[in-house]
Amino acid sequence: MDPIETFFAQAQAALALDPSLTYDSADAFGDTPAMADALAALVLAGQKTATTSAFALYAKDQEPLPQPRGLNIVLDGHEHPVVLTYTEAVTIHPFTAITPEIAAKEGEGDLSLDYWRQVHTAFFTREFQAAGLTFDPVTALVVVEEFRLVFPITQ
Repeated sequence: MDPIETFFAQAQAALALDPSLTYDSADAFGDTPAMADALAALVLAGQKTATTSAFALYAKDQEPLPQPRGLNIVLDGHEHPVVLTYTEAVTIHPFTAITPEIAAKEGEGDLSLDYWRQVHTAFFTREFQAAGLTFDPVTALVVVEEFRLVFPITQ
């Protein structure tokens, strides 16, 4: 069985989930294996409880937005499953309207809004360039997904 499917089956058994439930996505955070490893570790540690993505890239790729109450598998930099999360809220904000509270929920760096803006401007610039677009922090909209860790069960 595929490692992602095996992981989800373990989570279903441990959490006594309805066997008909499925997960919405299995993805890594970030754009490099090292970043994916670091961000997955933050989720596993309970420090990262939100993630931000570019609204324009969902539209360009014709992908659906994340949905509240969804189950998602966070992968590490080698595409191995690390954690299962439950999406509690999905909101869309102008990039410039991200609050210090949202930045802190991202769990990265010193948890400050300044740090969040610095790393996310660089990240979205790379992501937009890869998609043939130009990132403009003044006009960009971002999708904020707030979640909680549900598996593995941690103390």
